[in-house]
Amino acid sequence: MDRAHELTPGEMSVRSGVAVSALHFYEREGLIASRRTSGNQRRYARETLRRVAFIRMSQRLGIPLSRIREALATLPDDRIPTSKDWARLSAGWREDLDERIVHLERLRDNLTGCIGCGCLSLKTCALANPDDVLAQHGPGAARL
Repeated sequence: MDRAHELTPGEMSVRSGVAVSALHFYEREGLIASRRTSGNQRRYARETLRRVAFIRMSQRLGIPLSRIREALATLPDDRIPTSKDWARLSAGWREDLDERIVHLERLRDNLTGCIGCGCLSLKTCALANPDDVLAQHGPGAARL
């Protein structure tokens, strides 16, 4: 690693727009790594900026950290990831986004008529969920 191109946690925070505490959290979760100096201070490789950007983008999409960790684990260890590597990872979220869009459309379309909870509190619920049959699917919004 070229130590001249390393970033301190403060520098990484400024460059990435992520709080130092979040960087420490990402490190504890195995999403990023740092090197320790002889004085036990963290130093991040400059390419860690791309990892942090990918993590933040993925989180904004609602991707769980466990899935982000799995995706990052597929990156090569023997070289700096290329734009093709990052494009492959980003493309992997497309199915998740499509599912989320369908779910949000269902929420939007059902919000005023029936929220799908099986509450029987509205007159229409007795028609859409007679005898609370949705209860056998468990708690929460069973139709959504």
